[in-house]
Amino acid sequence: MNIYDISEKAGVSIATVSRVLNGNSKVSDKTRKKILAVMEETGYQPNVFARGLGLNTMNTVGVMCADSSDMVLASAVYHVEQELHKYQYDVLLCCTGYETEEKAKYMNLLLSKRVDALILVGSSFIEKNMEKNQYIIEAAKEVPVMLVNAYLDASNVYCAVCDDRTMMRQVTREFLEQKRQILYLYRSLSYSGRQKLQGIKDAFKDCGQKPEKDQMVLMKDSTIEDTRKFLAERWGQGVRWNVVMTSDDELAVGACKFAKAQGLKVPQDMQILGYNNSKISICSEPEISTVDNHMQKAGTLAVDQLMEILKKEEVEQKTIVKGEMVLRDTTIDL
Repeated sequence: MNIYDISEKAGVSIATVSRVLNGNSKVSDKTRKKILAVMEETGYQPNVFARGLGLNTMNTVGVMCADSSDMVLASAVYHVEQELHKYQYDVLLCCTGYETEEKAKYMNLLLSKRVDALILVGSSFIEKNMEKNQYIIEAAKEVPVMLVNAYLDASNVYCAVCDDRTMMRQVTREFLEQKRQILYLYRSLSYSGRQKLQGIKDAFKDCGQKPEKDQMVLMKDSTIEDTRKFLAERWGQGVRWNVVMTSDDELAVGACKFAKAQGLKVPQDMQILGYNNSKISICSEPEISTVDNHMQKAGTLAVDQLMEILKKEEVEQKTIVKGEMVLRDTTIDL
């Protein structure tokens, strides 16, 4: 069954059937209902790709994330997809990994599917080396690109950014004002990772101090158990701290396990602060104080703004989403 069969069965021209499929208003209600009834009776499903060619839109957005097994990214992608469905847009999702070449390959794949726009979820897509961001800049010459929790100053690239720098500056300064000895554990130097590090440096500067190199430790690919072992090794070497700040809640869980194994009371002997307010922060014992940077909100906002962009309306290139502290059992007086 094709459009020719529908036109013959409904007793109308092919052009009239095409107008109904494309939502053209220049068809009477009587004729429209007649054609739709024939389609329902025959079970006709229009060719979405062909329809998209006629309308110059596929009503489809390409969504990319580095790792769908990451609970924070997975949650953000879910909210992005649900919001797009509210606007009756379909989603093509690609999980790219962290290598630039793979990201570029998947982006080209999505562009070949004639998506109307691209949404990149997570800060790992924006590299410090601008040459590695060139594939995004080139893609933005074809369709709008929306970044969730990252920023790139380029034409037709828009951003909904979590204010990680300000939040990390705020909590670090409060610990320093309590005369605490801080150890910061982080996983990457993604856009968000760099913002968090800068926030810590800002706080030290605010307090007239300078962080030591061994106070900020990169824990790339570390598991919860790796984190526990690392802290135990440091402690065994005589290194001491009474605050562990982390770039994500999983690292904070490792710190809790270390404290328990060491016989340290949390938060009396050691305070621990996570980041992201993921579900794992309330699965830990004790439940972990954390920063909620409202990644899901940033994803939803990104979709709402993208819809405005697709309607050719003016949108700010960069929108900042403010975070907040979520105080539980691993901190005192923050």
